[in-house]
Amino acid sequence: MKVHFHGTAAFEGIPSLFCHCETCKQAKVLGGKNIRTRTSVLIDEVLKIDFPADTLHHSIRDSVDMDKVRDLLFTHSHSDHLYPEDLLIRALGYAQFNEEEELHLYGHDLPIKHCSQLLATERHRFQFHNLKPFETVQTQTATITPLLANHDSKETCLLYYIEKDEKAIFYGHDSGWFPKQTWDWLKGKKLDLAILECTTGNAPNCEVHMNVEDTLKTREWLIENFVMKAEGRIVVTHFSHNAHLLHEDLVHIFEPNGITVAFDGMQLDI
Repeated sequence: MKVHFHGTAAFEGIPSLFCHCETCKQAKVLGGKNIRTRTSVLIDEVLKIDFPADTLHHSIRDSVDMDKVRDLLFTHSHSDHLYPEDLLIRALGYAQFNEEEELHLYGHDLPIKHCSQLLATERHRFQFHNLKPFETVQTQTATITPLLANHDSKETCLLYYIEKDEKAIFYGHDSGWFPKQTWDWLKGKKLDLAILECTTGNAPNCEVHMNVEDTLKTREWLIENFVMKAEGRIVVTHFSHNAHLLHEDLVHIFEPNGITVAFDGMQLDI
């Protein structure tokens, strides 16, 4: 299974628009892995998680054929994870694509509502699927189970357990410390890959995102409860410039603890 990290930043991106903080200044000078766009992941070129406004940039930078994507999962409706206006490009008459293939969209109420309302007056080849937490669904490309996140009290935010080709991935952001139902559901599972977040860096706990301490504690829990396979990998992503940590700083923190720091364009084979 190929896991392609399209973007690895939080909402603001790095360097961030309008920002003159030292982190953004250094990122501009250093470039490379310090340039981060809004977070999204693509699995085997056919299953995409989240649809930020940077998707066009990702497709150009990494030579991604978006017409190959069959299933699109939404974690929640925040604009760095869902920019539904660009889905109009796949409505009939805007782009030339394989009109025989449907693109299936999966999420909880609010993301699906945004997408379906936007496309209501268009002729399109989308199918909408409203997910319920902890109810397993067979998509066109994988078996998915949406889990509860702790992120926004105004909507149901989801994490994902994804099974494909006898491999299992936990997609664990955006969220602070997971709700008890999610921890309990994960017990007994065996992960080949866990994708976690560290939005806030060394800042105190903010409840709706994880900091360094939370990320390390999550790793410990996954290992102590035998949820990670012996050869399983843990990756951290979704970084804010307000955490004031460059890529090398994150590597220094996480890699001694067995966690890989994602960067834009990174690809893993699991």
